[in-house]
Amino acid sequence: MIGGNITATFQKYTTYRNEIGERVQEWFDVFQKKGFLDYKSGGADYDYSAKLQDSTHLFMCDYFDYKALNLTPETSRLLIDGERYDIMLIDDPMGLHQHLEIHLEYLGGQ
Repeated sequence: MIGGNITATFQKYTTYRNEIGERVQEWFDVFQKKGFLDYKSGGADYDYSAKLQDSTHLFMCDYFDYKALNLTPETSRLLIDGERYDIMLIDDPMGLHQHLEIHLEYLGGQ
């Protein structure tokens, strides 16, 4: 059992059309899980006079059946302490169903 010191909220989105036919993306909470968040790589650069942060992280938690919740990198993200992270990969190392390693890309605050 890994446990954790931080709680991540897994979110998925749905798409619908508004009154004038535009596609609108709406995020909703699916699941919460305790785990550990670790920094992998990245930094801050200046591009066109704007400071851009580009970093990757790893969220490690106890195993849960993410496929039953239909959580995929294409349709899901994590919220941790009000910060948004794109899910790049959900890894069940060696298929042992003991823990998950979720590779993330930092997106910024809400």
